[in-house]
This record gives sequence, C-alpha cells and structure tokens, in this order.
Amino acid sequence: AILAQVQAQPHSSHEDFPQHLILHTMAPKEVEEDASSGSEGGFGICYVREKIIKDLREKVKGGKDITREDVDKLTDGDGGADIDPAEMMVPVDLADLGDDIEDMDALFEKLGPKGVAEAFIKAQDNFEANKGKMEPDLVPKPMTAGEWKALADQEDMEDMEEEDLEGEEEEDEDLDEEEEADEEPPAKKTKKA
Repeated sequence: AILAQVQAQPHSSHEDFPQHLILHTMAPKEVEEDASSGSEGGFGICYVREKIIKDLREKVKGGKDITREDVDKLTDGDGGADIDPAEMMVPVDLADLGDDIEDMDALFEKLGPKGVAEAFIKAQDNFEANKGKMEPDLVPKPMTAGEWKALADQEDMEDMEEEDLEGEEEEDEDLDEEEEADEEPPAKKTKKA
C-alpha cells in the first residue's frame, strides 16, 4: 500500500514494513505539509486494493477465517505482478496503528491475521470519517493500480535522486575540507639559537 506520511511526527524508517506495502510518500507534498502543521494527530494514508478490503470486511462480518495471505493481498497478490492495472486502490488511514505498522511480522504476531484485517477495515472507516478534516483539494482519492504503481515508481526515483544528491553534498564537503587542509600554510619553525 502506499503510505503518505502526513503525520505530525513523520516515521523515520520503514525498514521492517514490507516494501511492496509502502511508498514513503504518496500524498502531494501540500497534504503532508498541511497535515503535519495541523493540530490533529495527522494522517497515515495507505492505499489498499478495494476489492480485497471489501472481501476482508465480508469475511470479518461473517465470522470466517482470515489468513495472513488474505491480508497481504490488500496491496498485492504476488509482488504486484497479478494486479490488474485497472483495479481500484483506495486510501485508508493507518494513523491509529502508530509505530506498530513499522513491523508487520510483529503486528501479525500481536493481533493475528483477523486483528490486522480488522485494523485495516477500521483504517478505511477512519479515513472516510476524517477526510473532511483535510483541505478538499488535498484529500487522497481512489486511483487505479496502474496509477498507484506509476506513483510508486516515481517516488522510488525521487528517493534515489535525493540519496544521490545527499551523497554528492557529502563528497563536496569532504573535498572542501581536504582543499582547506592543503591550503593552510605549514607551521613556522622556530629557530634554534
């Protein structure tokens, strides 16, 4: 799913969160800035497959068994390869999960598959209940899986470019320090009498 880090306290790392489940920033930057400056706790927007969350909602309502595989399908079936590009992805608000979302294995261990499914269902309900608190033109909208993937690819490219720029800046700083060291005059030698 795509996580828009529109939270008062942005997550610093999502290393344990399955990368197929997250894009580090999905919402337009204006949404991030608007939500992070707001007095509410912020939003943790994530995109999930609409038909899968509907299926999970029905299973929970019907008291049927839910497996981890059922929940993993929220974002993709097999690394995204089997998702129809025309399939709809819908935003959910995972802010209530807080840092628990950082480690899905621990979350499954803590809540079990049914509990995780219920958390995503609640996240969808929370999004619907709270989207009125966002600026109307900044509310994340449903999108096709094709659009979602294109945005994910774009975000990955931006992250890579940002990392490259940071690496170049560090190299420039190191070179500047070396040049300054080379330019310093040698220490004066004192004469012996």
